[in-house]
Amino acid sequence: MTPHPRRWQILGVLCLSLFVVVVDNTILNVAIPSLLRDLDATTSDVQWVIDAYSLVFAGLLITAGSLGDRFGRRRAMLAGFALFGAGSLLAAFAASPAQLVAMRGLMGVGGALLMPGTLSIMAQVFGPDERAKAFAIWGATSMVGLAAGPTLGGFLLEHFWWGSVFLVNVPVTAAAVAGLLVLVPESRGPRRRPDVLGAVLSTAGMAALVWAIISGPAHGWTGARTAGGLLAGAAALGLFTLWQHRNPEPMLDLRLLRDRNFAGAATMIALFGFALAGMLFALTQQLQLVLGYGPLKAGLALLPVAVSAGLGNGLGASLESRFGARPALIAGFATVAAGFGVLAVTGDGGYGVLAAGLTVLGFGAGLGTPPAYSTLMAAVPREEAGVGSAVNDAGQELGSALGVAVLGSIVSAAYAGALPGTASAAARHSLGEALALGDPALAGAAREAFTHAVAVASWAACAAMLTAALFAAAVLRPRRPAPADAPDPVEV
Repeated sequence: MTPHPRRWQILGVLCLSLFVVVVDNTILNVAIPSLLRDLDATTSDVQWVIDAYSLVFAGLLITAGSLGDRFGRRRAMLAGFALFGAGSLLAAFAASPAQLVAMRGLMGVGGALLMPGTLSIMAQVFGPDERAKAFAIWGATSMVGLAAGPTLGGFLLEHFWWGSVFLVNVPVTAAAVAGLLVLVPESRGPRRRPDVLGAVLSTAGMAALVWAIISGPAHGWTGARTAGGLLAGAAALGLFTLWQHRNPEPMLDLRLLRDRNFAGAATMIALFGFALAGMLFALTQQLQLVLGYGPLKAGLALLPVAVSAGLGNGLGASLESRFGARPALIAGFATVAAGFGVLAVTGDGGYGVLAAGLTVLGFGAGLGTPPAYSTLMAAVPREEAGVGSAVNDAGQELGSALGVAVLGSIVSAAYAGALPGTASAAARHSLGEALALGDPALAGAAREAFTHAVAVASWAACAAMLTAALFAAAVLRPRRPAPADAPDPVEV
């Protein structure tokens, strides 16, 4: 395969595309108090503002990836950015919670169209010998976006109104579109008949699963709403699988899911998303409600993750090129587990010890995520790159939603259980409500209970990452080098 001559400039455009989506997913959390106040929104309204994006994004990913393979991956990204940018602009000036929810849904459509293209285009323009380095840079961009979102959000909210957290997407989107038009070549897979039934079933199944996972903590994991969503999602995805098996031109080749490297790497990435998303949700609260940081300071406090991930990325790429993906993955995810273990034993040691855990965690993520992504994309046929990337994105979105729901439930249960027996029902419901009661003794006990709860959740995240490391050892197989005479898949 001949690498594209402008591949590093193309990587810059793709990383910018990834950055704006990741930042948007994390920047909104710090704006929640402002939304409650300025839009006269209820807690349920704000939850819908957050969930509308996730539901639409997760539901459409596989369909969007298939459309990119059929009609052009760059074209899908351009359409995605048009919708994402328009949704961001309109969201910034929304006059009611309902308008904001609708615009977040529109942004979800855009995100679903553009995200699969980032990985699939990278797989097209880089040769096998450079992919590890490219995925390392791409992974570092993701970690920087995770840490930069709360920091940027805190800065904007200190100087502007809540709509600025959406408006900031618009110039970045414009720059990404310009880069796509000027630098990025078009690529696509073979023309196939549209799989309308497959699109409907995959969209319904993924959306129902995410809906059920989001509903679990508030409505109970055995409640009718959660169980119904899980059953509906499983049934739709089961029918989707049967239809893909029977359809002579399926949108998803099921042989891809039977590939040990693809399925194994996708599972590990989902486990990483589970642990990271769930713990960032808890740590953001700990920084603000326990340590008393403002939104900007809390965002800055997460920067060690991004800095150490950047350092780890370079070493991860070197380990993969020298020893193969499996040793790099095992070392990386075991290090992430160690980072969560450090977070679990921080106690009330303050920010210094917490920062040490974040540094170890980020370094391990830098080691492990580049070989995970390169292993996954190396297993995907070039003509299926978009839908293969979308399957991974969908799994990661499910893992992240499950992490927030499950680890959030663990934090809530451990927090309520650690409070004194005399604490009121309101205090047991959340740390924020306990602090609002204005009782200094209760506030101190509540902060200690929440710190204990975060430690319990950290042990759960540690176990998830140890599982990922063991999974890498047991499932992955060494990759064969790509044929030297492989044709260039890029259409310029």
